[in-house]
Amino acid sequence: MARPVIELFTDGSSRGNPGPGGYGVVLRCGTYEKEFSQGYEHTTNNRMELMAVIVGLEAVLWENAEIVVYSDSSYVVNAVEKGWVFDWEKKRFAGKKNPDLWIRFLAVYRRHNVRFVWIKGHAGHPENERCDRLAVEASGKSGLLVDTAFSECV
Repeated sequence: MARPVIELFTDGSSRGNPGPGGYGVVLRCGTYEKEFSQGYEHTTNNRMELMAVIVGLEAVLWENAEIVVYSDSSYVVNAVEKGWVFDWEKKRFAGKKNPDLWIRFLAVYRRHNVRFVWIKGHAGHPENERCDRLAVEASGKSGLLVDTAFSECV
């Protein structure tokens, strides 16, 4: 029996760029749904957008899953769908931002069959709005994590 396609909805947020930030994820497999979110005390919107995708993909426990990622991040979607990240990797991410996250992304991306769909943010897409709320709420909580790799660069 074939496994169902997994839908992964993601969003990242930063209050100030850089500033406090967070990510929100909704993972859906059939009727099963799970939410993930986390806040960081000093980060960027692009880091949180990418972190959301990574956390969602890492939550899928079986190998070679069919996953559709829905994201409003042109940064993430274009980097993958247009193949930029693979060129960056060949050049060891020289001059590129967020190499720590892109390396982590590629490791989990290669475990699955992943397709990206760009959706317009803040346009009433229910799951995107939900992920946005999760990300914003996470960025406003106390006890935010330190985005160590980002903090070391600034």
